[in-house]
Amino acid sequence: MKRTWKFGLVVLILVSCAGCDCVTKHVAREWLAPRPPISVLNDWVRFEYVENVGAFLGLGSSMPRELRFALFVILTGVILALTLAFIARVDDLGLGPLVGLSLVAGGGVGNLIDRILNDGAVTDFMILGIGSLRTGIFNLADVAIVAGVVTILLWSLGARKETGNAA
Repeated sequence: MKRTWKFGLVVLILVSCAGCDCVTKHVAREWLAPRPPISVLNDWVRFEYVENVGAFLGLGSSMPRELRFALFVILTGVILALTLAFIARVDDLGLGPLVGLSLVAGGGVGNLIDRILNDGAVTDFMILGIGSLRTGIFNLADVAIVAGVVTILLWSLGARKETGNAA
């Protein structure tokens, strides 16, 4: 893949993920924060405003504020910078890993922006499920991160199959 196409694709994914995430979080703060949860599609989807100072499923929310800042802002920023540097430096990165890492980075940037602008908290607002079987509450950045990880895993499994068949 030519460097200009690679750069353009990465920037497009990063800007799309972080931009859509920021817009949806703004809408959640404006429309969901002052209201009770909203249930749609026979309660398969629920919109509810939550400010999460922890990580995934609130993990780490009871840590001291300074430690949360160090882990969730500084360390996350460093990891995102290293991920983007890796993407930029590796020339033979396949399309699957490139898209996957870009999605992970885009979601990470969206959550990092939210933490910086929202006093260390991330705005979460979506829950999926049927009956008592429910996901944790999440946002669009989380969706991008999960999609990126799934993309990398699926590409990895496909690459392993191709290597196994060639042997």
